[in-house]
Amino acid sequence: MKKIKKISIILTLLAITMMPLVQSCKKYPDGPLINFYSRTGRVANTWRVENYLKNGTDYTSLMAGYTETYTENGNYSYSWGNLSGTGVWAFQNSDTEIRLTGISHQESRTLTILKLENKAFWYYYFDGNDRIEFHMVQY
Repeated sequence: MKKIKKISIILTLLAITMMPLVQSCKKYPDGPLINFYSRTGRVANTWRVENYLKNGTDYTSLMAGYTETYTENGNYSYSWGNLSGTGVWAFQNSDTEIRLTGISHQESRTLTILKLENKAFWYYYFDGNDRIEFHMVQY
Protein backbone atom coordinates (compact mmCIF):
# COMPACT_ATOMS: atom_id res chain seq x y z
CA MET A 1 0.00 0.00 0.00
CA LYS A 2 2.87 2.39 0.79
CA LYS A 3 4.39 1.69 -2.64
CA ILE A 4 1.13 2.64 -4.42
CA LYS A 5 0.85 5.83 -2.38
CA LYS A 6 4.48 6.73 -3.19
CA ILE A 7 3.91 6.15 -6.93
CA SER A 8 0.73 8.24 -6.78
CA ILE A 9 2.60 11.14 -5.17
CA ILE A 10 5.39 10.94 -7.76
CA LEU A 11 2.91 10.91 -10.65
CA THR A 12 1.05 13.89 -9.16
CA LEU A 13 4.27 15.88 -8.78
CA LEU A 14 5.32 14.96 -12.31
CA ALA A 15 1.95 16.11 -13.68
CA ILE A 16 2.21 19.43 -11.82
CA THR A 17 5.71 20.11 -13.15
CA MET A 18 4.73 19.18 -16.72
CA MET A 19 1.62 21.41 -16.83
CA PRO A 20 3.45 24.66 -17.77
CA LEU A 21 5.34 22.82 -20.52
CA VAL A 22 2.18 21.40 -22.06
CA GLN A 23 0.41 24.76 -21.90
CA SER A 24 3.31 26.41 -23.73
CA CYS A 25 2.70 24.05 -26.67
CA LYS A 26 -0.54 25.89 -27.40
CA LYS A 27 0.44 28.53 -29.95
CA TYR A 28 -2.94 29.98 -30.90
CA PRO A 29 -5.77 31.22 -28.62
CA ASP A 30 -8.39 28.82 -30.02
CA GLY A 31 -5.96 26.23 -31.31
CA PRO A 32 -5.25 22.70 -30.19
CA LEU A 33 -3.05 21.98 -27.20
CA ILE A 34 -0.78 19.69 -29.23
CA ASN A 35 -0.69 18.90 -32.95
CA PHE A 36 1.61 16.43 -34.65
CA TYR A 37 1.44 18.10 -38.08
CA SER A 38 3.70 21.00 -38.96
CA ARG A 39 2.16 24.46 -39.06
CA THR A 40 2.94 24.72 -42.77
CA GLY A 41 1.32 21.34 -43.36
CA ARG A 42 -1.81 22.47 -41.54
CA VAL A 43 -2.10 25.74 -43.50
CA ALA A 44 -1.42 24.05 -46.86
CA ASN A 45 -4.97 23.29 -47.89
CA THR A 46 -7.99 24.64 -49.69
CA TRP A 47 -10.34 26.35 -47.25
CA ARG A 48 -13.95 27.51 -47.46
CA VAL A 49 -15.76 29.98 -45.23
CA GLU A 50 -17.73 28.57 -42.33
CA ASN A 51 -18.18 31.94 -40.57
CA TYR A 52 -17.36 35.50 -41.63
CA LEU A 53 -17.56 38.29 -39.06
CA LYS A 54 -17.07 42.01 -39.49
CA ASN A 55 -16.71 43.79 -36.16
CA GLY A 56 -18.42 40.83 -34.51
CA THR A 57 -21.46 40.85 -36.82
CA ASP A 58 -22.11 37.70 -38.84
CA TYR A 59 -22.05 38.24 -42.62
CA THR A 60 -21.36 34.62 -43.59
CA SER A 61 -24.12 34.53 -46.20
CA LEU A 62 -22.29 37.24 -48.20
CA MET A 63 -19.20 35.03 -48.53
CA ALA A 64 -20.87 31.97 -50.11
CA GLY A 65 -18.48 30.27 -52.49
CA TYR A 66 -15.34 32.05 -51.22
CA THR A 67 -12.27 29.80 -50.97
CA GLU A 68 -8.59 30.25 -50.21
CA THR A 69 -5.76 27.88 -51.09
CA TYR A 70 -2.35 27.83 -49.44
CA THR A 71 0.45 25.57 -50.68
CA GLU A 72 3.43 24.25 -48.73
CA ASN A 73 5.82 26.17 -51.00
CA GLY A 74 4.22 29.53 -50.09
CA ASN A 75 1.74 30.14 -52.90
CA TYR A 76 -1.67 31.61 -52.10
CA SER A 77 -4.83 31.94 -54.15
CA TYR A 78 -8.44 32.90 -53.56
CA SER A 79 -11.61 32.49 -55.53
CA TRP A 80 -15.02 34.10 -55.09
CA GLY A 81 -17.40 33.92 -58.01
CA ASN A 82 -15.79 35.79 -60.91
CA LEU A 83 -13.06 37.24 -58.66
CA SER A 84 -9.82 35.38 -58.12
CA GLY A 85 -6.22 36.14 -57.45
CA THR A 86 -2.85 34.79 -56.48
CA GLY A 87 0.01 35.84 -54.25
CA VAL A 88 2.43 34.44 -51.70
CA TRP A 89 2.19 33.73 -48.00
CA ALA A 90 4.70 33.34 -45.18
CA PHE A 91 4.60 32.93 -41.43
CA GLN A 92 5.87 35.81 -39.31
CA ASN A 93 5.98 36.91 -35.68
CA SER A 94 6.94 33.47 -34.29
CA ASP A 95 4.36 31.79 -36.57
CA THR A 96 1.42 33.58 -34.94
CA GLU A 97 0.73 35.56 -38.13
CA ILE A 98 0.66 35.00 -41.86
CA ARG A 99 1.70 37.76 -44.24
CA LEU A 100 -0.06 37.72 -47.63
CA THR A 101 1.71 39.73 -50.34
CA GLY A 102 1.54 40.27 -54.08
CA ILE A 103 -2.14 39.37 -54.18
CA SER A 104 -4.02 40.10 -57.38
CA HIS A 105 -6.90 42.57 -56.82
CA GLN A 106 -6.16 42.88 -53.06
CA GLU A 107 -3.80 44.74 -50.77
CA SER A 108 -1.16 42.90 -48.78
CA ARG A 109 -2.34 42.03 -45.29
CA THR A 110 -1.31 40.34 -42.08
CA LEU A 111 -3.53 37.58 -40.73
CA THR A 112 -3.45 36.92 -36.98
CA ILE A 113 -4.05 33.21 -36.44
CA LEU A 114 -6.68 32.26 -33.86
CA LYS A 115 -6.91 28.54 -34.61
CA LEU A 116 -4.88 26.26 -36.86
CA GLU A 117 -5.85 22.63 -37.08
CA ASN A 118 -5.91 20.13 -39.93
CA LYS A 119 -9.56 20.89 -40.72
CA ALA A 120 -10.02 24.38 -39.22
CA PHE A 121 -8.18 27.65 -39.80
CA TRP A 122 -9.43 30.80 -38.02
CA TYR A 123 -7.84 34.20 -38.41
CA TYR A 124 -8.56 37.91 -38.33
CA TYR A 125 -7.09 41.05 -39.85
CA PHE A 126 -7.86 44.74 -39.74
CA ASP A 127 -9.19 46.65 -42.73
CA GLY A 128 -8.88 50.21 -41.48
CA ASN A 129 -10.79 50.18 -38.19
CA ASP A 130 -12.81 47.09 -39.12
CA ARG A 131 -11.87 43.73 -37.65
CA ILE A 132 -12.49 41.04 -40.27
CA GLU A 133 -12.60 37.48 -38.93
CA PHE A 134 -12.73 34.28 -40.98
CA HIS A 135 -13.46 30.81 -39.65
CA MET A 136 -12.36 28.55 -42.48
CA VAL A 137 -12.83 24.79 -42.77
CA GLN A 138 -11.27 22.27 -45.08
CA TYR A 139 -12.87 22.33 -48.52
